[in-house]
Amino acid sequence: MSKNGFIFDLDGVIVDTAKYHYLAWKNLANELGFEFTEQQNELFKGVSRKRCLEILLDIGEIEASQEQFDAWMIEKNEDYLKYIEKMDASEILPDVSRVLEFLKKRQIPISLGSASKNARPILEKVELLHYFDFIVDGNNVTKAKPDPEVFLIAAEKLGVHSKNCVVFEDAVAGIQAANAAKMISIGIGDSAILSEADYNFNDFTEIDVDFLEGLINSNKMKR
Repeated sequence: MSKNGFIFDLDGVIVDTAKYHYLAWKNLANELGFEFTEQQNELFKGVSRKRCLEILLDIGEIEASQEQFDAWMIEKNEDYLKYIEKMDASEILPDVSRVLEFLKKRQIPISLGSASKNARPILEKVELLHYFDFIVDGNNVTKAKPDPEVFLIAAEKLGVHSKNCVVFEDAVAGIQAANAAKMISIGIGDSAILSEADYNFNDFTEIDVDFLEGLINSNKMKR
């Protein structure tokens, strides 16, 4: 097995597709006759599409048959896909490419670990797919974060022991999943919200080469 592996979440870590998810959910809510706010959208961070729709319907106090529920799931996703169809490399978050390039040059195994079912087309759109040895996304898992399933599958595919994996996440559920998998968790975003992470950075511009080298050369960098 390789000594170390790096796993990246997608939304809010590599690209900010959360804004497009929000617009698609907001459009559906408006169609159903109620408002959906950005504050309410915080409940959707790191959550599966199915669970998001359940929460949305709870907010709107709407009951639905399974057939209607499934139809709304499809409608929301098709709306979302119209937004991401227009994505390009300009939407990559600051310094993500630099970190991926550094890891690739060091021949470190890299995987995606995301709840998104559209991860591959998004990575193709922003021209980052070639950095990833494996894609583990919503099409490969049955349990949503904070269950560690997505990260454990990624570690297995990378051929790396879970305790030697590093996870970059922007959601509380994702940090909890990484911790449950006994991986090094790095929170990208508000450290007050992501306080359970082993390390916190506002974004990748704050992550320097020395820190990355330390992660590569250490079996475990838990505080």
